[in-house]
Amino acid sequence: MRSPRIREMTLADCEGVAEVRVGGWRSAYRGLMPQSYLDRLSVEEDAERRRAYFAQGDGSVVNLVAEDTGGEIVGWACHGPYRDGEVRTEDAELYAIYVHPDQMGRGVGRALLTESVARCSAAGHGRLLLWVLKENDRARRFYERAGFRADGAEEPFEVDGVDVPEVRYSRPLPR
Repeated sequence: MRSPRIREMTLADCEGVAEVRVGGWRSAYRGLMPQSYLDRLSVEEDAERRRAYFAQGDGSVVNLVAEDTGGEIVGWACHGPYRDGEVRTEDAELYAIYVHPDQMGRGVGRALLTESVARCSAAGHGRLLLWVLKENDRARRFYERAGFRADGAEEPFEVDGVDVPEVRYSRPLPR
């Protein structure tokens, strides 16, 4: 596959992004989260949440989509100010990055991450942080290859009564 086209998300992209998100969750988190939870995920409900978030946005959160050569959305990433509880800091945070399961390993995630890093750097942030499931070895290797390192911070995360802890990764950004 040629490099995907990366652009800012529009309201019209919410359904495509929801398909990528739900498919990404079901694929990436199989065996890491309760299957009953993954089975209950709904593209329609997620698209509705995306539309609501999009309408309420204040411009501080950037949503990017990756399109294949046919214009289909095959990936989505979202970044903005780092949240330390309810407080936003000077650092940036990659809130999410998902790739359609059929497109895994084809450079879509790398292209989205590269664009997020570039935009966060251009915005003057010193670091980019993210949270990843502790047991998600594939995602952790992906981020480590991109220069991120676990910084020792961990957070509890519970899904349907099952603990799925997260670890924080950090990467300095070029100025």
